Amino acid sequence: MKPIRNSAKAMIIQDHRILLTKNRDEQGEYYLFPGGGQEKYEQLRETVQRECMEELGCEVDVKDIVYVREYIGKHHEFAAWDADFHQVEFYFECTMTTNVDVTQATQLDNDQIGVEWVEISRLHEVRVYPKTLVKNLQDEALKPCYIGDAN
Repeated sequence: MKPIRNSAKAMIIQDHRILLTKNRDEQGEYYLFPGGGQEKYEQLRETVQRECMEELGCEVDVKDIVYVREYIGKHHEFAAWDADFHQVEFYFECTMTTNVDVTQATQLDNDQIGVEWVEISRLHEVRVYPKTLVKNLQDEALKPCYIGDAN
């Protein structure tokens, strides 16, 4: 059994748009919130800062936590290959302190093909993970809540 993994994610919102990583798999394009796995001895805020530099090529100021989400693979659409994966994700409100520059990104994710500002009102039109956060972002201002096991 794999250990539970912590992940820290950035929610960067400007002018009714959110900054997401753009990715491609066999089903086409999809979007993710920038962020990733916490390393040993690293605080979650440090994880967000490192991951934004790796995936976006920018520095961020990490504000308060806004969502906590769990992902238990065996309960979701990717169970065929993700059944033994359990991750707890911490979503932080962030602001950029430098401009996005993917050429300065230090380590893009495997499926990542870029970054994109997506209109929050359009999020339901694209494939975004976790899907659950789309409704939250479109219905209300960021407010701390526990999402639970969701995809």
